[in-house]
Amino acid sequence: MLVKNNFTSGLFAGVLLVIVLGLDIANVLPNAMPPLNELPQLVRPPRLKDNFTFAGEKLPMNVDTRERMEKELLVNSYYHTSTVLAIKNAPRFFPMIEKILKEEGIPDDFKYLAVAESNLSNASSSAGAKGLWQFLKGTAGDFGLEVNTEVEERFHYEKSTRAAAKFIRYLYDRTGSWVNAAGAYNMGLANLNKTLETQREKSIFDLNVNDETSRYIFRIVALKEILSMPQAYGFYVDEDQKYQPIKNVKEVAVNSPVENLSDLAHQYGLSYRMLKYYNPWLIDSKLSAKDKTYTILIPTK
Repeated sequence: MLVKNNFTSGLFAGVLLVIVLGLDIANVLPNAMPPLNELPQLVRPPRLKDNFTFAGEKLPMNVDTRERMEKELLVNSYYHTSTVLAIKNAPRFFPMIEKILKEEGIPDDFKYLAVAESNLSNASSSAGAKGLWQFLKGTAGDFGLEVNTEVEERFHYEKSTRAAAKFIRYLYDRTGSWVNAAGAYNMGLANLNKTLETQREKSIFDLNVNDETSRYIFRIVALKEILSMPQAYGFYVDEDQKYQPIKNVKEVAVNSPVENLSDLAHQYGLSYRMLKYYNPWLIDSKLSAKDKTYTILIPTK
């Protein structure tokens, strides 16, 4: 009986302490104790502008397209890890991408297509697409990228961007619209043309297609909006937290076989890992370099 009485007394004292502490906290911080059926956070959908554009082309705004646009702004506003990484990666890759797009006569907005495709990383998809621009192997070869067991130029930032710009120009020349060109980048030119013909439409916005393609242009434009003014969407990334362009490197020409890339790395005071960091397109431990010269980046600091 004594044990039971002690347990009851202890339980009563504990409950009383919790109540007293809870009341004390509530008095000091009246907003710190939300009702039990509420979460202590503020989540609001972004407000839509009246107009959105991509590559100088105005997006149609009707009840359907407004809801699709709002969905992508909402998803990417609250997809925190992915969006923060895009904001951090943008200073590293955008200057290079912008330069090449300008040289190839491609609208600057297409840099956001790379964000939508890979979040500015050398990603690989289950469908076999790779790199910043998510080239499939066949398309990569069509636009001059080398892809084999040793060299994967879909992972070469500059070369893949140059190839992507040429591919986008190819699509534009055959669709007559930058928006439709972006749609063809996602669903394939032949598929786009067939679907436009079957559904008797002229714009990808008017097509009834799969969810991924239906969302694609809106996702690109949503990323453009958020990355152009991240603080308006609640993202605060200090300048010193952003990834900067890779500088202080020298180019080393390799025109003879390298049996082990570790030997090349150590020759320049690098680890194998750091050689691959600066040259992610080198995907094997060796480089045959038969009848071809490769340019490898070596950090100078």
